[in-house]
Amino acid sequence: MRRTGPTNIVLRKLIRDLKKASKTYNAPIWGYVADLLSRPSRKRVVVNLSRLNRYVNEGDVVVVPGKVLGFGNLNKKITLATVSISFTALEKVKASGSRLIHIRDLINENPEGSGVKVII
Repeated sequence: MRRTGPTNIVLRKLIRDLKKASKTYNAPIWGYVADLLSRPSRKRVVVNLSRLNRYVNEGDVVVVPGKVLGFGNLNKKITLATVSISFTALEKVKASGSRLIHIRDLINENPEGSGVKVII
């Protein structure tokens, strides 16, 4: 059977933009993120706040190519770029003083992808 990829049009455009940024700016991190987003929905990345709190440092720029869930707490101020986030996680991220942006905005801010951590 032929792979069709995600049916969500917004996600397809994001994947296309990530691949384009990867080639244009010679930044393999965006190609890797695009590959993770191209996975079937049952294999997509899901990250809890407890994992983010465990693996990131204060002031890090973090990309989650999937959904962020609200289990655990976030005690560090970070810049978090993600495609989707649960309501509980959104409240906890705002309460920690962290900055939440979309992955497309992060590409515009940091096209080379330097200093960006991918959490899966």
